[in-house]
Amino acid sequence: MAEKSTVARPYAQAVFELAREQDALAAWSDMLSAAVVVGSDATMQQLLVSTEVTRQAVADLFVEVCGDALDDPGRNFIRVLADNRRLDLLPEITEQYAALRADAERTVDARVVTAFELSDQQQEKLASALKKHLGRDVRLECEIDKTLLGGAVIHAGDLVIDGSALGRLDRLAGQLEG
Repeated sequence: MAEKSTVARPYAQAVFELAREQDALAAWSDMLSAAVVVGSDATMQQLLVSTEVTRQAVADLFVEVCGDALDDPGRNFIRVLADNRRLDLLPEITEQYAALRADAERTVDARVVTAFELSDQQQEKLASALKKHLGRDVRLECEIDKTLLGGAVIHAGDLVIDGSALGRLDRLAGQLEG
């Protein structure tokens, strides 16, 4: 059986092209996120795999639960996914759509994990340095993990920079052992 990400790719690409034509990249991000929340509900999960409920009934219920979070094209997309028994791919579709959108908008989301809270000035300086390094606008998401002791670990796309004190200690220990 094909990987979920492989099966999700054409759906994500189609939604992205439609969103770009409609000049509605952000609106589609919101709709997909809302659909992922609905699809992750335990009761909805049971309906998605049920052979006793028609695809049409699942689509209708899904659209109804999403409510105003979906516009007409969004509702149509959910119906297409339901007809093809692909509603379970919504998380993968949403993730791939987000990557396509970020690439088109020349942005990257960076997760910064630090031992202590970063000031606004530190966040701006870090975002600026990452923008220069990556050639993209950077949106920072900051987390605190006191086990790092100091420094930071940065995840931006495929890039991982471990400048934490714990990471340095681990590298030093590896050098001493080897």
